[in-house]
Amino acid sequence: MNIALIAHDKKKDQIVKFAVKHQESLKKSNLFSTGTTGKRIQDVTGLEIHRFKSGPIGGDQQIGAKIAKDELDLIIFLRDPLTSQPHEPDVQALLRLCDVHHIPLATNIVSAEILLEGMLSDDSWRQLKGNYNY
Repeated sequence: MNIALIAHDKKKDQIVKFAVKHQESLKKSNLFSTGTTGKRIQDVTGLEIHRFKSGPIGGDQQIGAKIAKDELDLIIFLRDPLTSQPHEPDVQALLRLCDVHHIPLATNIVSAEILLEGMLSDDSWRQLKGNYNY
């Protein structure tokens, strides 16, 4: 499974804890991340992660390109809903691409837990995704 891990600044500690908790499961997947988030996860877990640029300088768009090419299966994007983001248009574009291409998207820790565990334990989601190519 191809998974993107992204987090706003105030959620980076949370995504690192998530990665530590799910390290064994994540080790079996191809991981992608924006720059700083990926580095923080790598430093703590040693997981192999393809790191793009930092979100505000193009990393969100690079992940969006992978979504548009149907190269990602799950996006975990822990967003900070209480802080204004200077690159909000890029964030909205990424969320829109997930909707257009039927990519499961977790924007908080509980949805991340549910989607990761569910998708790793049962890959019937692959068939489901194929039913919605319209």
